Amino acid sequence: MKTDSIPAPVQAPRQSAAAPGINVKQIFTQYKILALLVAIALIWAFFSWKTDGGFTSARNLSNLMRQMSITGILACGMVFVIIAGEIDLSVGSLLGLLGGLAAVLDVTHGMPLPLSIAVVLGAGLMLGFLNGFLTAYAGIPSFIVGLGGMLAYRGVVLGLTDGATVAPVSPEMEQLGQAYLPPSLGIALGVGLFVLAGVLAWRQRASQAKHNLPVIALWRSVFRVALVGVVLAGLISTFNSYEGIPLPVLILLVLLGVFSYIARQTVFGRRIYAVGSNMEATRLSGINVKAVKLWIFGLMGLMCALAGLINTARLAAGSPSAGVSGELDVIAACFIGGTSMRGGAGTVHGALVGALVMASLDNGMSMLDVDTYWQMIVKGLILTLAVWMDVVTRSGRR
Repeated sequence: MKTDSIPAPVQAPRQSAAAPGINVKQIFTQYKILALLVAIALIWAFFSWKTDGGFTSARNLSNLMRQMSITGILACGMVFVIIAGEIDLSVGSLLGLLGGLAAVLDVTHGMPLPLSIAVVLGAGLMLGFLNGFLTAYAGIPSFIVGLGGMLAYRGVVLGLTDGATVAPVSPEMEQLGQAYLPPSLGIALGVGLFVLAGVLAWRQRASQAKHNLPVIALWRSVFRVALVGVVLAGLISTFNSYEGIPLPVLILLVLLGVFSYIARQTVFGRRIYAVGSNMEATRLSGINVKAVKLWIFGLMGLMCALAGLINTARLAAGSPSAGVSGELDVIAACFIGGTSMRGGAGTVHGALVGALVMASLDNGMSMLDVDTYWQMIVKGLILTLAVWMDVVTRSGRR
C-alpha cells in the first residue's frame, strides 16, 4: 500500500521544464505575499488619491487596522480549518452570538469584565468543539455543519437580544476595542519586533547550514529584515501620530506569533497540514485525524469569541446583526493570502495580509460612498480571482 509522508508546512514548488510558462507560475507562488503587499500599496494609493489623502490619514489608518483586526482574528482560526480540508460557514453568526452574549452579561447582568470574558471564551470553545464533533465524529460534512450553525446561531442571538441592540457596555469593556498603547511602549514594541525579525532570519540561515540545506542568499535575508523595519517604522509612526497602537491590533500581533509558531514549530501544526494534504495516509500513519479536526474547530470557536468581544467593545454595543456575511470576508482573506481551497497549504501571515486587502477595500469604498451592491460585486470578483490563481499555480506543480 502506498502512503504519503507527512508534509512540512511550507512546500516548495517542484521544478519542471516541460510546461511552458511554469517559471512564471513558480515565481508568482514564491513571491505571492510580496505581490499582495504591492497590491495593498496600489489600493491605498488609489483611495488616497480619490479621497484627497483622507484614506491614508493617521486617524483613518488607525480605524482601518482596528476594523481589520476583527477579520484577522477570525482568519487565524479559519486558516487552520481550510488547511485541514474543511470549511466553517458559521463564524459570522457565532461572532454575533458571542458578542451579543458579552453585551448581555455586561449590560443586563452587570457581570465583572474578567468573568464575562471567561464565560464568552468558554462558550466559544465549547461551540467550536460542537462543530468539530459533528464534523469529525458524527460524519456530517463541515459545509453542512457550518451552514446549519450560520442559521441556528443567528437565531439564538436574535432571541438572546430580543432583536434589539444591547447598549451601552461598561467603560471597562469598551477598553478592549478602543484602548491604545502609549507611544513610548509602541516604539519599544517596534524595536523589539525588528530585533526579533533579525534573530529569526539569522536562526533560519544557521538551521539551513546545520542541516546541509541550501542557505538563503544573504542579501535576501537582509532585504527581508530591512523591509520589516521600514514597515514597522511607518506603521508605528503613523499610529503614534494619532493615539498610539490600537489594542485590537496588538492582540492580533500576539495571535500572529502564536498561530505561526503552532503551524511551523509544533507537532500539532504539522498534523494539520498532513490531514489536509492526505487524510487517509495520515490516518494510516497512526495520527488521530478526528482529534486534530476537533481541536481545529475548537480554536476556531475560541477566535470567534475573542473577535466577538472586541467587536462589541469597539462598537460599545451588542448588535444582533453583528458578523452578518463576516464568514465570506474571512474565507476570502484566507484564499487571497494563499491558503489552498484543496487543503494542505497556507500560512497565517498570508491570511492576515488577505484580511488587510479586504478591510482596505471595505474602508476605501465606504469612504467613496460606493453603492453596497458594487462593493459586493468587487469583493466577489476578488474572491473568484484568488481561487482561480490557486488553481493555476497548483496545477503547474502537478
